[in-house]
Amino acid sequence: MPVPRPQHPCDAAGRSAAMGGVGGPGTPLPPLPLLLALALLSPWGSAGGSCPPRCVCASNILSCSQAVLSSVPAPLPRFTAVLDLSHNNVSRLRADWAPGRLAHLHALLLSHNGLSFVSTEAFAHVPHLRHLDLSSNRLRALEENLFSDLTELEVLLLYNNEISAVDRTAFDNLSRLRKLYLGQNRIARFPLELLRDGSRLPQLALLDLSANHLRSLPVGELQALPAWLRDRLYLHGNPLVCDCPLFQLVARGRRRRLSAVMDFQEELRCLLPTTSASVGILALAGRQPLNCSEAREAVLEAHLGDTVTLSCDTRLRGVRSRHWVTPGGERVLEEGGNGSAALLANGSLQLRALRPEDAGTYACWVAGPLLNETLYVELLVHNFTLHGPHDTLNTAYTTLVGCILSVVLVLIYLYLTPCRCCCCRAADKPPAPRDDSINSSVLSATPNHAAGVPGEPCRSRSASATGPGQNGRFKVGGTPQPPPRHGPKAQRKVSDPDSVSSVFSDTPIVV
Repeated sequence: MPVPRPQHPCDAAGRSAAMGGVGGPGTPLPPLPLLLALALLSPWGSAGGSCPPRCVCASNILSCSQAVLSSVPAPLPRFTAVLDLSHNNVSRLRADWAPGRLAHLHALLLSHNGLSFVSTEAFAHVPHLRHLDLSSNRLRALEENLFSDLTELEVLLLYNNEISAVDRTAFDNLSRLRKLYLGQNRIARFPLELLRDGSRLPQLALLDLSANHLRSLPVGELQALPAWLRDRLYLHGNPLVCDCPLFQLVARGRRRRLSAVMDFQEELRCLLPTTSASVGILALAGRQPLNCSEAREAVLEAHLGDTVTLSCDTRLRGVRSRHWVTPGGERVLEEGGNGSAALLANGSLQLRALRPEDAGTYACWVAGPLLNETLYVELLVHNFTLHGPHDTLNTAYTTLVGCILSVVLVLIYLYLTPCRCCCCRAADKPPAPRDDSINSSVLSATPNHAAGVPGEPCRSRSASATGPGQNGRFKVGGTPQPPPRHGPKAQRKVSDPDSVSSVFSDTPIVV
């Protein structure tokens, strides 16, 4: 027969625990030293503080949401990393809302509180804050240096407030800010000069200005912003006035497939200046009364000998490498190409002493951390210098000078041609008698002359019955020649009624 094994005390305790469960009958209570050790290891049982009433505490997270609080609960544990005070009635955030320094706090949530006042010293005790949510409150203005103590802030949510004034120093010292949400406010002008040089908010990658009161935009300043910021510049839902520069800005974003345009094409609308009717900005192409047209993307014009810089305006951040490819397929690195191309430190391509063969389409290849992008820039080189020597004339001026010279030569030929009649040879002889024919034109430049007797003035030959008449015509019966007159008046002849002188003769008029 088998011999029964002796029962160990631990086995009995294990069975009783399995049968009765924790705290069940037969389960021994933990010893007191073990409970004290657990209490010391827990942060809420240490000297750092206890969980405030009506709040839920989990590790270093303190959630007091929807607790009907009118002020920030005190005291706050010093190890708190996330403090959620949303959906309460905290209407004012004073400088003493945190009596002590909260060095570990990196997220503060104060949305849906009816907050109307925030002290400029309210964030002096939370220097390491990275996420601040002040959305859905009643803030009306962003005062001077309001967030200057938050040097490590990365995300700032201010949407759905009543903000109408933004001081340009409100975002000073926010060198790490990446996302700024200001949508659904009453802002009529935002100081875009904060973004112009990139020194005040160098890390900003998202700016939400949607659903405000903006009526006009400095399109030139927006076009100068880097593409990675324009990719997250949200302007939809504003009462913008329609114009062609605004259309070209949005159309360029659509060609580049920027998220701020592609995701909100229906909300990007503007008001026509004449009727104030709301239309889609992208629908302005060819529409009256503006009749806007899209601008050509990345087309640069230059002249021979100029120095130009081709920008590689990529929307990718954290670019690892980039290089250019010339129209001839040659790759441009630090220095190379045809000897006149150089890659600058910011990724732009500089071309010096332009030549006609430099014209064409250049490609910028960009390699990012996750994606790659290729940008194309077309360069047009005009085949003349913009500031050439003085003897270089424009084609239009050359044509004008040629026309003037032609007119002068024609006038010289018409009025300064030497006389070919016999009466012009002797200056002391009287002039030939004028023809009194009623059929002769007073504008005729061809004199009616015939071979006269030597020593007498030139006279027109009368048509006879047997000889040819003027203009090569023969007459059967001619007009009889009247007898010569003697007196002070010169002899006059009867004119032939069929003799007509040409009006367009090249021979000058002889009187």
